[in-house]
This record gives sequence, structure tokens and C-alpha cells, in this order.
Amino acid sequence: MAVHIRIETSHLDPESLRKEIDTEGCGSIVSFVGITRGQEDGHRVDYLEFDAWEDALPGVLNDIAEQALSDFGVNSIAISHRIGVVPPGEPIVCIHVGSAHREEGFSACSWLISALKKQAPLWKKEVREDGEVWKSGLG
Repeated sequence: MAVHIRIETSHLDPESLRKEIDTEGCGSIVSFVGITRGQEDGHRVDYLEFDAWEDALPGVLNDIAEQALSDFGVNSIAISHRIGVVPPGEPIVCIHVGSAHREEGFSACSWLISALKKQAPLWKKEVREDGEVWKSGLG
């Protein structure tokens, strides 16, 4: 079982991250890629800006990945998250889960993005045509 964590400051490459998945014994790789929307509440989004507690972020992501390995019985997890400015259409977060079967892979991937949004020390500012909005909560 393996966990790979990346924090990216300028570019997140989901395909490069997918290559980190250990496919030994896997029958599926389930992936989630979150991207910046160009519209929110009827307003154009110029970009998102992510601030993070950079010293703590990798450890938190590793901890949730380790928990998913244990709880869902998957084989391998790779997670990457951007910090800094992310324009519309660009990847913000990517999660790949390698598992023997698709069901546990989908369950683990869904749980991971929810856990990340609740636990990761990340804060998001939305810069829109009508001003700036700090989104509530972590993740």
C-alpha cells in the first residue's frame, strides 16, 4: 500500500500524478479532478487563490489517505492540491485511488475529497468580476 502527496504552487498535472499509483493487484483506478469554475452565482470568476498552512498540509493529506487505505481496503492513493492562484479551467485538486475493485475505489475517492474539504488547512478566496469573496470553512 502506498500514499503519494504533492503540493503544487504553479501547475497540477493529473496524468503525471496518476503514474504514482501502484497498480499491483489493482483492477481499477478511480480519479477525481476539481477545477476552477469560470462562473459562480452568475458572476465571472477571474481566479481562485488558495492560502495554506504549508507546514501542516502534507501531513493532513497523508493522514486522510492512510485512513482511507485502512477503512476502504484500497491499494494506493495519490493526492495533489494547488496553492496560490488557480485560473478557470485549471486543476485545483486531484485524487487517484488504485483498488482491486471499483466499488471501494469510488467510495474511498468520494470520502477523500469530503475529508480533505473538512480537514485540510486550506483557505479559498474567489476573485470575481464583482469583488473578492473568502469562502467559508477549510478546503
